[in-house]
Amino acid sequence: MQIIDHEILSETKQKAAKNSTLVSVAINIILATAQIFVGIFSASSGLVADGIHSLSDLFSDFVVLFANHHSSKEADDDHNYGHWRYETAASLFVGLSLLGLGLGMIWSAAHKIIYPTSTAIIQIQALWVALFALVSKEILFRYMLAVATKVRSSMLVANAWHARSDAASSFVVAVGIIGALMGYPVLDLIGALVVGLVIAKTGFKFSWDALHDLMDRAASAEDAKKVRQIIIAAPKILGCHDLRTRKMGDMIFVDVHIEVDGAMTVRQGHEIAAEVRSRVISQLPVLDIMIHIDPV
Repeated sequence: MQIIDHEILSETKQKAAKNSTLVSVAINIILATAQIFVGIFSASSGLVADGIHSLSDLFSDFVVLFANHHSSKEADDDHNYGHWRYETAASLFVGLSLLGLGLGMIWSAAHKIIYPTSTAIIQIQALWVALFALVSKEILFRYMLAVATKVRSSMLVANAWHARSDAASSFVVAVGIIGALMGYPVLDLIGALVVGLVIAKTGFKFSWDALHDLMDRAASAEDAKKVRQIIIAAPKILGCHDLRTRKMGDMIFVDVHIEVDGAMTVRQGHEIAAEVRSRVISQLPVLDIMIHIDPV
């Protein structure tokens, strides 16, 4: 199996998160400026709202940058296990933001469907900006998701899907503008309702996952199986039991009982435990492993 250097992995992860998030910040500033100004001059309230939405994304980007900076800090007297849960907290925040955004879009669309109002004549320039925003956000989503998958960061995955929600929002605006130009403004409301449901569902999933991680959720069954296989494969190990795991950000803490020959000395048992610890930490994203030695 591949040997993992956790210090190098942490540095790589932090750098990737910073770079991808700064790209998101730059794109959101450019799009927000274009959407708001063109939306005002072309009489497109949807485009203005999408521009304000892009500005709100900057807040989420800064939350990710803040969490990325603090999660990499070493353990201290107040945080003996490190600061990895900054990432989980950021994932929870981004997830709740998506959930709130989706519910807001659902409420707004439903209200306009029930209480329709007349709309101003929209200029064609609004459509080009909306399409440009749609393409830009989709490219940003794919870029951020690729980076998040490469460094195994749930926080960056959540922020990437936040970018996808922006693309969906821009799609709704584009459809609404096309509908208005063709004389069917109701298309905007139907599209907003559907996209709002999708965004709310995504936000709920990320929030729920992050909440469970904050409550010491166990690692996946696949990761637990790999830990057990590595332990059993170590020299002089006769068995293991009571294997427990818990998530810490995107890393894992492990507690396990290993079985060794009861005639061994304390020193020999300690050396075996040290070997098991080294094998597990070097092959899996495990921060630490607490080992109890049982004589057989």
